[in-house]
Amino acid sequence: MTDTPAPSAPTSAPTPATSDDPYLWLEDVEGTEALAWVAERNAEATEALATSERFGEIERQIREVLDSADKIPAVSLAGDHLYNVWKDAEHERGLWRRTSLTSYRTDTPEWDVLLDLDELSATEGVDWVFHGAQLLRTGPLAYRRALVDLSRGGSDADETREFDLETRTFVTPEDGGFYRAEAKGGMSWIDGDTVFVATADDAETTSGYPRRARRLTRGQQLADAPVVFEGEESDLIVSAHHDRTEGFERDWVSRALTFWTEELFLLTPEGPEKINVPDSAEAGAHREWLLVEPREEWTVTTGLPAGESERTYPAGSLLVVELDAFRAGSRDLTVLFAPTPTTALVGASWTRHHLVLNVLDDVKNRLEVLTPPPVVVDRDDADRGWQRRPFTAAPPLGTVSAGSVDRHGDSHDGAFADSVWMTSSDYLTPSTLSLVTLTTDTGEVESAEPLKAAPAFFEAAGLVSEQHFATSADGTRVPYFVVRPAELSLDGSAPTLLYAYGGFEISLTPGYSGGLGRAWLERGGVYVVANIRGGGEYGPTWHQAALKENRPRAYEDLAAVARDLVTQGITSPEHLGVQGGSNGGLLTGNMLATYPELFGAVVIQVPLLDMRRYHLLLAGASWMAEYGDPDDDAEWAFLQTFSPYHLVRAEGSYPPVLLTTSTRDDRVHPGHARKFTARLLEQGHEVLSYENIEGGHGGASTNAQAAMMGALAYEFLWSRLG
Repeated sequence: MTDTPAPSAPTSAPTPATSDDPYLWLEDVEGTEALAWVAERNAEATEALATSERFGEIERQIREVLDSADKIPAVSLAGDHLYNVWKDAEHERGLWRRTSLTSYRTDTPEWDVLLDLDELSATEGVDWVFHGAQLLRTGPLAYRRALVDLSRGGSDADETREFDLETRTFVTPEDGGFYRAEAKGGMSWIDGDTVFVATADDAETTSGYPRRARRLTRGQQLADAPVVFEGEESDLIVSAHHDRTEGFERDWVSRALTFWTEELFLLTPEGPEKINVPDSAEAGAHREWLLVEPREEWTVTTGLPAGESERTYPAGSLLVVELDAFRAGSRDLTVLFAPTPTTALVGASWTRHHLVLNVLDDVKNRLEVLTPPPVVVDRDDADRGWQRRPFTAAPPLGTVSAGSVDRHGDSHDGAFADSVWMTSSDYLTPSTLSLVTLTTDTGEVESAEPLKAAPAFFEAAGLVSEQHFATSADGTRVPYFVVRPAELSLDGSAPTLLYAYGGFEISLTPGYSGGLGRAWLERGGVYVVANIRGGGEYGPTWHQAALKENRPRAYEDLAAVARDLVTQGITSPEHLGVQGGSNGGLLTGNMLATYPELFGAVVIQVPLLDMRRYHLLLAGASWMAEYGDPDDDAEWAFLQTFSPYHLVRAEGSYPPVLLTTSTRDDRVHPGHARKFTARLLEQGHEVLSYENIEGGHGGASTNAQAAMMGALAYEFLWSRLG
């Protein structure tokens, strides 16, 4: 599930929507009876999977990758330092630390530890998970104070504390420090004495997120802080942030109506001013420019140049206009990107003077640099065209991403205002991190400095990565990637793991995984990733093709890939496993319930499975724009066709299944996995389940937990497929 902010897990069962569900008691997250049942299931799964020599070896291999000191430390630049969060065997909960760019360029950077999460957890008796930190970058306390977010056990709900980077201590409310109590929401700096705060603890939506934003002054009680915006209880979430760009300082409010619709407001002295783009579009400002990404076709009939009565902007495009002109009524937007049948925009990152676009073309990245025209007084004499050029630093193959280093020019005298962090990898090539600097005027690549390269964690020689296309039930062409031995015998005997997601416009692109390589590829397994509908690989139309009543198109796509693998001789049903988590857990649950003949094993992780009650559980109401409303009879009519909890039958013949979840998952309720397990057991099917006590929606909070959960899945797959 995509990462939207989210209420603490309930300790009692929600009101039932139906009276015929015998397993409602398993929705009582921390209930004594429910946890006793969980302990029994965990013991069964541990006995069946975690006692073999192979399990121990896989767990050790994954743990070595996660704990490796040679991993690339991901960094962000603020002031004179690069900041990083690091976990290894000695620091399982992590260190928040920093170093200089000069030191980072060396093989052994000198790190200055700011906060030790293991020490904090031991001192306070709480299993803290670091959720991020926002540094104050202006005023006398610039780069000395930070707002640090901490989560109990990895849940989405967290708390915010002010932290002093010089004394390495938290600034308590008694000493005038900012603090946000545990809830879903957030806090962000306006200046050294003022923050925006939005918290479900203050006012929450039916989805469990904040619906009110306040401007809080140091020393002020939250209830006394003025409300800058309040949405409706039926909204998804309300948030506010301050744009500190010099000369363009502005305050913004975002009101998400549903997962796919939102309103953007500029806070003015007269009150919130709505930016009048379609609710289904995404909009954001940078300096004088407003960027708009319509998710549906947008036809305008006003605000156009003389002689034009109508203009339609395509879904999935990227549009730009001067913000002040748009506020004054202009709808003469420039199209910076227009999708084609094979291309989609997946990223756009501003530097100080340029815009770097990231485009997928048949799920392969292509980057380019766009430079806006100069701002002049007399527009009639200006060259209004945006200049574009290829981003020549990007490798020709593999997955590439680019993000701004310092678009505000705050650090190192603005030396990196037009620089980007570029990362690249593929299934067989470890990640590299480079610092790429563009020229101020034209956006050409001035320098491309490789900073870090991850080590190879598995032997890739003799393996190949290739792209194929399957044909779905309605004739749609569905891409998928295969990683396999180059000399694979196409006799259908290869243990093959098929992975997919298919929701929320999320794209799956090739990436390196040392754990997967060691646990699966090196041992002779074939790995397949399917780019099914519901994802974002071909833009919003690819996603919308599997919304609500069309959700089964995603399942048909994955079934088509499974069949194509068999047709090619890569594998056979008894050797083919499928794995997915969150929305991908709903996907694999449906593959089990609807296409059981295609698979020899199914792994379902942190899943949605009960589509009759999902909207009543934790953040479930926020996804009704994706799936549908079970309380609407017309929508329940199609929802029940892809609700695995209601589809499985005692007389059905299903492959073995493993379910995993987390007690501290306050996004997708662990009751989904619990109840589905209970139903399969009742019906006499082969099922194992394991629930990690902490870990949140990610399923694990520490490297040790992640290695253990990963080893459970791989051991299950090998024991059934290999």
